Amino acid sequence: MKKILQDLSYAEMEGLVLSLGEKKFRAKQLYEGLTQGKTIDGITSLSKAFKEKLLEVYENQPVKISETFYAQDGTEKYLFELADGNLVEGVLMKYKYGYTQCVSTQVGCRMGCKFCASTLGGLVRNLTAGEILSQILVVNALHKKDAEGDGKTARAVTNIVLMGSGEPLDNYDEVVKFLKNVTAEEGARISARNISLSTCGIVPKMYRLADEGIPLNLTVSLHATSDEDRVRTMPVAKAYKIEEILKACAYYFQKTGRRYYFEYTLIDGENCDEEHAKALVALLKGKPCHVNLIRLNEVKERELKSISDKAAYRFLGVLEKGGLSATLRRQIGVEIGGACGQLRASYIEEKR
Repeated sequence: MKKILQDLSYAEMEGLVLSLGEKKFRAKQLYEGLTQGKTIDGITSLSKAFKEKLLEVYENQPVKISETFYAQDGTEKYLFELADGNLVEGVLMKYKYGYTQCVSTQVGCRMGCKFCASTLGGLVRNLTAGEILSQILVVNALHKKDAEGDGKTARAVTNIVLMGSGEPLDNYDEVVKFLKNVTAEEGARISARNISLSTCGIVPKMYRLADEGIPLNLTVSLHATSDEDRVRTMPVAKAYKIEEILKACAYYFQKTGRRYYFEYTLIDGENCDEEHAKALVALLKGKPCHVNLIRLNEVKERELKSISDKAAYRFLGVLEKGGLSATLRRQIGVEIGGACGQLRASYIEEKR
């Protein structure tokens, strides 16, 4: 597999262009073309000779959309093929305030959460910063007619969630590089405040992220109110206790001034009765946080089951009565395998 140009920052691309004997302004043409989702050979402002030099070393198209699936609610799910043949997936969710894209940060995952399809085959490899970014660039190009903004800075995707396949903080360096590149003035220019990163709670990396000075929305997959309950569905709980996670969240708030979020998947017979709701209130009340309740997207390879809408709203009511800021996330894209990892897993199974 060749190198990936989309890994580079604008300054790094300027250095590359100069090292190849080209004028500095070519970096701007190259960077703008890539940001518009073009392949290297599809950037018409560059000479054929220059593009041939680049193609000797760099992938022409590091990420392409292999298949697209459409849900009745407007959600689109993509199966992305990487240059080495590996597959990851992403989701485009259409809201009144703009388009939100969920991206993957790893091929597979090694965290082993019992409710997630991404981890079924374990971790294959990390994605590079450019592979994460390219998922967004190809979707922007696909929806360029819906783009907001003017000219070369126009984009359809206005919000990003790092909640697809993989644990972002397990691929820390490449994810942080992606965050810096995607928010850069010369590139896609998506505000860090419009980016959410979801982690299962890798505490040391949470502290590092707080110190990066990137004011994104930090979301922690909690899914339980005690360490004993949490470890049943999340092996990471053996390494990091809830108390440690809460301290890291408090540090994040102290450093960034941004409230933090908790995801809490409602699993039948596991964490969703009234006592669990009251325990969640006791755990989080008074903290600068918000709770996103999620109805489980059932995975056929797992035994865990979802709960009824009525039970989910009853749980939400206890949280609200207890003074917690909370919402029940609406279910989207259910008929196209909306949960992360489901599409890739079923596709690989079919191919086998």
